Amino acid sequence: MKLRSYLADFVALLFPELCHACGQSLVAHEDLICTDCLYNLPYTNFHQQPDNIVARQFWGKVKLNGAYALFYFTKGGKVQQLIHQLKYNNAPMVGNKLGHIAGAQLMKSEHLNMFDAVIPVPLHKSRLRKRGYNQSACFAEGLAEALNTAVVINNLIRTKATATQTHKSRFDRAVNMQDVFTVADIKALADKHVLLVDDVVTTGSTLEACAQALLAVPGLKLSIATIAYAE
Repeated sequence: MKLRSYLADFVALLFPELCHACGQSLVAHEDLICTDCLYNLPYTNFHQQPDNIVARQFWGKVKLNGAYALFYFTKGGKVQQLIHQLKYNNAPMVGNKLGHIAGAQLMKSEHLNMFDAVIPVPLHKSRLRKRGYNQSACFAEGLAEALNTAVVINNLIRTKATATQTHKSRFDRAVNMQDVFTVADIKALADKHVLLVDDVVTTGSTLEACAQALLAVPGLKLSIATIAYAE
């Protein structure tokens, strides 16, 4: 056992594991994100605020039971780095870890802790093939495990390969997302409380389009959770 420990320490010295938020070397018992970042990332605590800014963004547009984001997003900040690692550097495990962190928060919430299913915003099959995984699904898996519920991957379907939302105006984002999503099996979601999840919410146009498709299901109640909120 000692030899194995020495070998592990030697390998770690040559090829140190780095924090996905700050890039510093991880030490023993740290996993993916260093302790300093875990304590000091910009948490929103929206799980304690039913009328938080994400929830207000959807008022008058779609009926939600609740809305939540784990972090505030700032350009060039550590949260942006985490999401970049998740989406573009083949680090799906970061999404899973953030889902566990978010799930632990939601378990403490009085209005966002009981769900029948967690559904990620889907990627179009062409983008999924290119990336190899859906970053929102990675987050959803961690959330569902922490909340002791199921992930439903293939029921909410993206039918069109839309252009990226980056650099689009609020109006253009809404137009870009019209009639993009559909529900494959309506009966499977009838009378369920669903948690819809995505990586970042900005204008909310993608989540709103998903919500409209899901809320057409009879008796369905809907809440939203994201990794980050960007103004």
